Amino acid sequence: MKLTHFDEEGRSRMVDVSKKKVTKREAVAKGSVFMKSETLRLIKNQKISKGDVLGVAKIAGIMGTKRTSEFIPMCHPLSIDAIDINFNMDEKKKRIDIEARVRVEAKTGVEMEALTAVAISALTIYDMCKSVDKGMVISDICLMEKRGGKSGEYSRNKK
Repeated sequence: MKLTHFDEEGRSRMVDVSKKKVTKREAVAKGSVFMKSETLRLIKNQKISKGDVLGVAKIAGIMGTKRTSEFIPMCHPLSIDAIDINFNMDEKKKRIDIEARVRVEAKTGVEMEALTAVAISALTIYDMCKSVDKGMVISDICLMEKRGGKSGEYSRNKK
């Protein structure tokens, strides 16, 4: 397997996608923020002093998605067609699960954009709640699925 972000001399480069075809592409990423039960309860009841934690985290994730190429040096700027970010509060495991689904018609994939959406959403949850719980843990950010493009489909759950 050859790494595509290096030239013949081993220097970093942005991959040339000019000859690739525009196709429909989609990526799904997920991650979790673990916290104290009381922190989760405060978020659920919208009692965090900074406001609606999940509402703000969703907006931050969307904004981060659109700016991924500014954070990741070798990412191509993409015009995002759709992004869905969803949160699930798991009171038993004391965590909020985050899932981001990003779609685009482009010459390159949206895996980094989906991962960025989850990371920025998780960081926003941390930022908004750190005054009551500095021990929160952001964990397990990973690509779950991707579709489209030359490499085809990927699913973390497929055997």
